[in-house]
Amino acid sequence: MGVQKTWNHKEYSPIEQSSDAYRPFNKAIFRILEYIDFFLPRMRNERNGTIPASLLAIIITVTGGMLFGQGSLQLDTGEHIYKTACVACHGPDGKGMPKSIAAFEPPDSFPDFTRCDQTTAELDNDYRAVIVHGGQYRGFSQIMPSFKQALTPEQINKVIGYLRHFCREQGWPRGELNLPRAMVTEKAYPEDEAVVSTAVNATGAPGTETHIIHEQRFGEKNQIEVDVPINFQDESHTWYGGVGDTTFGVKRVMFSSLRWGSILALQGSVLVPSGNRARGFGSGTTTFETFAAYDQLFRTNTSIQTQFGADLPRHTQIAPQSIFFNTAIGQTIAADHGLGRAWTPMFEFLAQRDLVDAAKTNWDVLPQMQVTISHRQHIRGDLGLRVPVSNTAGRAVQLQLYLLWDWQDGKINEGW
Repeated sequence: MGVQKTWNHKEYSPIEQSSDAYRPFNKAIFRILEYIDFFLPRMRNERNGTIPASLLAIIITVTGGMLFGQGSLQLDTGEHIYKTACVACHGPDGKGMPKSIAAFEPPDSFPDFTRCDQTTAELDNDYRAVIVHGGQYRGFSQIMPSFKQALTPEQINKVIGYLRHFCREQGWPRGELNLPRAMVTEKAYPEDEAVVSTAVNATGAPGTETHIIHEQRFGEKNQIEVDVPINFQDESHTWYGGVGDTTFGVKRVMFSSLRWGSILALQGSVLVPSGNRARGFGSGTTTFETFAAYDQLFRTNTSIQTQFGADLPRHTQIAPQSIFFNTAIGQTIAADHGLGRAWTPMFEFLAQRDLVDAAKTNWDVLPQMQVTISHRQHIRGDLGLRVPVSNTAGRAVQLQLYLLWDWQDGKINEGW
């Protein structure tokens, strides 16, 4: 059985009755018992009532510090909180305590806070959710306990701020600037994602277009992208299918500021004429695409994403040059005081115009809803409807959806 909740200063008479020489030592013991009494019931495994060895290590670290120097908990700064409650598992340098000391086997998802490539992509809110509710809340190991009743919201914010100092490189854009992916508008943040996006004609000739997209970050500010479209189309009651023009692109962040909530990136791509032009699956010529993407995040979790660019075919007699402008406005709403499943309604305005005489601008609108699917929030889905609002002849209304996997945050079967 755990320590019963009777360690009240007024009731524990041996402290008051002890001599002056032993009273400081007895008070230290009393504080240790208070601490154990408070934390043990909250640290027990709900399944079998046992206490993980890692949590016992936390108790040993804290109570040992009180007994041999501090005499009381210091939770005034993020550093105090980390060294009091976190260092036993995560180590004084943020790399993790050696297994021989921590007395548990670190899971694959155990963080190294000095790895900027791992930590800068994580939101403060992700850290907050795990600290408040424990690792299982976001699909991580139960070794990470809940500190909901041990730390105040202000103290949690302080320790998150301290965790950030372990990354010594300042050039990495912060994960808060990784806004929810819109259906069409490209964002500025460099990502590690796999996306399967499909558009189905709701009017006109039946047909579908699916894009299989791989995005991989390298270095602080760079990303490569490969986009392979697969098309199916019904022509006179006969279905044809094939690969479209494959895209190879490189993105680089030019500016990012968490303070201002802003990020700007440039991307250059080459579209290889791998699609069948006769079937309408490709342009028939190599095309160079370039665009700038600027995203703005506001304190209310409202975001605006903009993209402006041009498609420049090598042979303009086969396919015309064109420009495009896309913008997406979104608002993220999350359950459980902002820590749980996130819903992001977005509205896109899409414009495209060929650079030929007498050409008109094609305007579309695309209302949509993105939602996080896994507990870890690395699997997301989006559903929307793209509607032409100008030059509608021959342009179909499309039902669009995608499934996104942020593979940097774990395997597709993890975090549920």
